[in-house]
Amino acid sequence: QVQLVESGGGSVQAGGSLRLSCAASGRTYSMGWFRQAPGKERVFVVASSWSGRNTYYADSVEGRFTISRDYAKNTVYLQMSNLKPEDTAVYYCAASNRPTVLTAAVNYAYWGQGTQVTVSS
Repeated sequence: QVQLVESGGGSVQAGGSLRLSCAASGRTYSMGWFRQAPGKERVFVVASSWSGRNTYYADSVEGRFTISRDYAKNTVYLQMSNLKPEDTAVYYCAASNRPTVLTAAVNYAYWGQGTQVTVSS
């Protein structure tokens, strides 16, 4: 059983930056971040393969967000820069039992509790 614990959410002004962390207990493979805005469905943000060599970003965050992994700490990070009000959402970390990059939420077996990110204009 894998447990994921997110941290690093908060409130920032547009143009600001935040770094989210997701600490995992247990073996993880592909890791991803999703987000859910109020009244909307949970959507894909970014994913990293098990090796970290392959990543895939949603168009809405490409060039502004960066995923990275610290294998020694079994932690994945989401560096978010040039934040926009439309980035406001609860951000969820997810882990899969498969090594490849995965964009569909159904492929992820484990989920964190979520962390709120609020961007004001």
